[in-house]
Amino acid sequence: MGRESIEGGELSSPLVAEKNDGVCASGGGGGQSGGSSATGVVVLSTLVAVSGSYVFGSAVGYSSPAQSGIMDEQGLTVAEYSLFGSILTIGAMIGALVSGKIADYIGRSGAMGLSEILCLAGWLIIVFSKIYGCCCKVNWCLDLGRLLVGCGMGLLSYVVPVYIAEITPKNLRGGFTTVHQLMICCGVSLTYLIGAFVNWRALALIGTIPCLVQLLGIFFIPESPRWLAKIGRERECETALQRLRGENADISQEAAEIRDYTETLQQLSEASFLDLFQPQYARSLIVGVGLMVLQQFGGVNGIAFYASSIFISAGFSGSLGTIAMVAVQIPMTALGVVLMDKSGRRPLLLVSAAGTCLGCFLVGLSFVLQDLQEWTEITPISALVGVLVYTGSFSLGMGGIPWVIMSEEPSSSFQASVA
Repeated sequence: MGRESIEGGELSSPLVAEKNDGVCASGGGGGQSGGSSATGVVVLSTLVAVSGSYVFGSAVGYSSPAQSGIMDEQGLTVAEYSLFGSILTIGAMIGALVSGKIADYIGRSGAMGLSEILCLAGWLIIVFSKIYGCCCKVNWCLDLGRLLVGCGMGLLSYVVPVYIAEITPKNLRGGFTTVHQLMICCGVSLTYLIGAFVNWRALALIGTIPCLVQLLGIFFIPESPRWLAKIGRERECETALQRLRGENADISQEAAEIRDYTETLQQLSEASFLDLFQPQYARSLIVGVGLMVLQQFGGVNGIAFYASSIFISAGFSGSLGTIAMVAVQIPMTALGVVLMDKSGRRPLLLVSAAGTCLGCFLVGLSFVLQDLQEWTEITPISALVGVLVYTGSFSLGMGGIPWVIMSEEPSSSFQASVA
């Protein structure tokens, strides 16, 4: 096999036949012949893995319903609470930067376990922040807890979809991997909903439940067969694969594909970060990174972290507003999953981007009119509609499609450089 054909993102002899829905072996865990069914072990393993996705969503949704309670009880200023809310993304960035190395070193299950230990420690520090506050400033303890949760989030954002892709059959992989995005949405939405009825300490304590579910669940699920093959544990790889596909399933073809793919990866030279800036990767880099940047700079964190505060400032009930967000967010995410393969990525992304733009405009207009003391009777409704339009539109496409395009667009060596 020539080095040129590998670096160009193509293999001289495909590892998986192209008739299998166009999925090549470089995409992750394989199935037998594209027609495998989901066994109970695959379903259980996926449910345990997406418990981490729920943790991700609950961490994102926590700061909005908890804002008034924490600020009043702990005496934080707006600036101090803003640091508490935003430090989550700093932790997530740190976790994401080391996620690939950690997942390759201790395995997918080990990485999920480590991430949940970090999240569990972070939630407990937040819950007992007053006790810890005896020896340090309370807001430092809150920030430390939030930072640890963010680090766990960063690890989960990589290892959960990778693990699911590596254990599911090819013909079911797309449907199973979308559960990751759905569970993030459920985590955000249910945290908003529960936060409307319980205080911030109870909400943080509830956040530890999915952490414990995944932490205990990883002892009952198999490790990724691809990771086991990658580190040379071929017998354990076949055992895990047999467990995933069923006791009577013929795994010989899939096991051979995994071995061939592992050997192919070993022939690739170690890619460096500077390789990303070669001319042949310019389009992939601009499209992939550009979409991710636009997604994050489009205001999603501001809406997600401070939705309750936005509603209250606009003169609307924070509790009713967050409940309305829940009612919009989950159905629109499910609709996006259904439409993604039917309507195509670009049309759905354009509709979603237009909707988020309209939502931001309506929210901004409501506060401008409020400052001008004009049409004050409609400004609360305008802010509510704007947030709901933004949330629904983002959930429809901008929330998930950039991640899908990032995985579909680049060639294999580009993906290796990114990892």
